Amino acid sequence: MINIAVLGAGRIGKIHSASVAANPKARLVAVADPFAEAAEAVAKAFGAEAMTDAMATIARPDVEAVVIGTPTDTHVGLMLKAIELGKAVLCEKPIDLDMGKSESAAADVERLGGNVMLAFNRRFDSTFAEMHRSIQAGRIGEVRQVIISSRDPGMPPAAYVKSSGGIFRDMTIHDLDMARWLLGEEPVSVTAVGSRLVDPELLKPYDDYDTVMVVLRTASGKQAHINNCREAVYGYDQRVEVLGATGMLTQDNLRPTTMRITTAEATDAREPLLNFFLERYAQAYRAEMDAFIDAIDGNTPMPTTVRDGVLALRLAECAVESARTGRTVTV
Repeated sequence: MINIAVLGAGRIGKIHSASVAANPKARLVAVADPFAEAAEAVAKAFGAEAMTDAMATIARPDVEAVVIGTPTDTHVGLMLKAIELGKAVLCEKPIDLDMGKSESAAADVERLGGNVMLAFNRRFDSTFAEMHRSIQAGRIGEVRQVIISSRDPGMPPAAYVKSSGGIFRDMTIHDLDMARWLLGEEPVSVTAVGSRLVDPELLKPYDDYDTVMVVLRTASGKQAHINNCREAVYGYDQRVEVLGATGMLTQDNLRPTTMRITTAEATDAREPLLNFFLERYAQAYRAEMDAFIDAIDGNTPMPTTVRDGVLALRLAECAVESARTGRTVTV
């Protein structure tokens, strides 16, 4: 059994705690959060000990691995502390909102031989994973284009916007990682546009956008197009299309059931889309944790790394600059 501590008892911490508790190879020994009530609630639900000091939790001799689901500005310090003590780490993205700090942290992890996995959970979604396997198997030939639509059902609260780092670093970064993964090549240029169409007054003080489009191009000419919007009134919209030389892969939205109903009022009516990422990616979060635990158990390389986090953040930074200047930015 691998003894794991989860740092952070917010919504991500709850998801990760449940995933650890559900894995037969692992034991959730502690949940840490500066808010004692939050830590106690999650810990009690899964038979773990509640703590309020993250550093003390990492230092526990019975903790072999840690999952970092704390605010972004704490990630680097907690991650490096765990590495220094020889603990494996699953860290939520991004490493840090600052590119320089992220580069430095990644270099430290690599220099110290840290066993760190970056939490890009969408790679572990069963359909996206099958798309990647199909590309690797050559089922659609050489990839030419990747098209990603990713839209939230509604605007986040003002406090979240203030600390998020902006839509490109917070929301688009998932899609930038997905584009890298499916293209199979690193983008060399980024072109982005941003608009404030949903709530201009909320976003103006932060120089942020709620509606964006990004085009990536690789050295060989492969392309990826990403479109994001903070508000899709019909639900959490998550679709991907990959065009290859000999075929195409598509992934449609998920719904609670596949039932359709036809009446005098509607034809082929279906249930609404799953409401948000917690529901849409529930399976992906479990599979992500299983992959982390399997890598520790089998002493195999982590499926995603801090370098993946750095590369995705660099693309997000290029998108920020492109949207600001109106020019294509070289990566």
